This record gives sequence, structure tokens and C-alpha cells, in this order.
Amino acid sequence: MAHGDITHIDIPTSDHRRAQDFYGALFGWKFVEHPGFEGYPMWQAPNEISGGGFAPRSPGFTQPRSYVEVDSIDDTLAAARDRGARVVMERQPISDTSWWAVIEDPDGNVVGLYEGVTDVSD
Repeated sequence: MAHGDITHIDIPTSDHRRAQDFYGALFGWKFVEHPGFEGYPMWQAPNEISGGGFAPRSPGFTQPRSYVEVDSIDDTLAAARDRGARVVMERQPISDTSWWAVIEDPDGNVVGLYEGVTDVSD
């Protein structure tokens, strides 16, 4: 993935099993829960490129949220603020090599940011 690519889409659900049954039958999506992320089933589209997860629905999370790959969350948050965005959630770790944050653009659209290291052998 490169800076600016859509990398992940979270779909809020109140019932993960119902969502899996619905999207699996409708689109042929496959599902897996990764160790350490129990209760957060990940979906994979048939193209094996598109994917995301089913996150618990909450008052601030009622619509699907796209996540955009960025080279640096810190730099992107600063640039977003300079352009009138509001930071909904500051940079948070996902793992030792990946982080996420959430912004709201000047029109009120909520967008997630993702920064991750894919090759840690360097």
C-alpha cells in the first residue's frame, strides 16, 4: 500500500454473527478473527485485496469508516489540522509496527488514518 491508498473499511455492527451471515451470503466475503483481536472479525473480499472489519457499533461510530494509508500519522494529523480538520482520535497503537487515528474533515466526514510497517527486516 502507498500513501493515500484506501487500506481498510470498518463496518459498525451490533451483531457480528448476523453481519457475517449477511455479507458472506450477499458478497461472498470470508471472515477470520486474528489472535489478540478476538471480537473483531475481519472480512476479506473475493479479490483478496479489499478488506476490513466488523467493529462494535457505538454512539460515535454508526457509519462505515474508510482508513487511508499514510506515511506518517503525526505529519498527516498536523496537515489535516492546518486545513481545518478536527482530530477525533489521536494516534493509537494497533501493534508494535502499526498505528491508527481518526479525523473529521471540514465537511464533517470521518476518515481513519493507518500507518504501518510491512517489512520489519531492515
